Amino acid sequence: MNPAKPGETRRTPWIVGVSGASGTPYAAAVLRGLLAAGESVDLVVSRASRLTLLDETKIAFRDAYWRDDLREWLSRGADGKPDTFSVDLDGVRYWAAGDLAAGPSSGSYPSKGMLIVPASTASVAGVALGLSKDLLQRAASVTLKEGRPLVVAVRETPLNGQTLRHLVTLDDAGATVLPASPAFYAGATHIQDLVDFVAGRVLDAAGVPHTLYRRWKGELGGGTREDD
Repeated sequence: MNPAKPGETRRTPWIVGVSGASGTPYAAAVLRGLLAAGESVDLVVSRASRLTLLDETKIAFRDAYWRDDLREWLSRGADGKPDTFSVDLDGVRYWAAGDLAAGPSSGSYPSKGMLIVPASTASVAGVALGLSKDLLQRAASVTLKEGRPLVVAVRETPLNGQTLRHLVTLDDAGATVLPASPAFYAGATHIQDLVDFVAGRVLDAAGVPHTLYRRWKGELGGGTREDD
């Protein structure tokens, strides 16, 4: 992790959990959106998600070099092109997934809520059943018990009955279940547009302002690029 520097003031953070589901560009876009909005972030990257990140981006995410690896990850576009975005990581604090003594594992640790993006069916089940097998699941359970916002951006298809029941359990517990389903009315012309739409909906659910996608204005054709 990266402790706060002496005398440094830090806003109450959003906890972002990245699980092993496919969809690491969604997580990157959400993280960039939070930082662009001036939010502080507590980041938890599950062990399984490191394999997905390596497969989807060729980036090996390492605890000891998390800042360098995170900067490389967030600077890439959804198409894998490096140096697409510039990022400032001063607002990020990293916690190892196996650290169950970390701040977010306690309800007395202040946070605005938690975003799990992407959320695998395994993480959905773990949170719904209260397993707390790693810091991601524990932080989500704490978020629910403290009555804070929890957004679960589930990324899986098709969904079987067991997973659907787990999602209903999370909904009943107060979580927002947000399938990673891009829409096309916003005039998407690039894979990044589709990724940003989902990331924007995650931020909408958290009440974080952004300009990641064009909002519906009640006019047919309002999302076409001819409006530019």
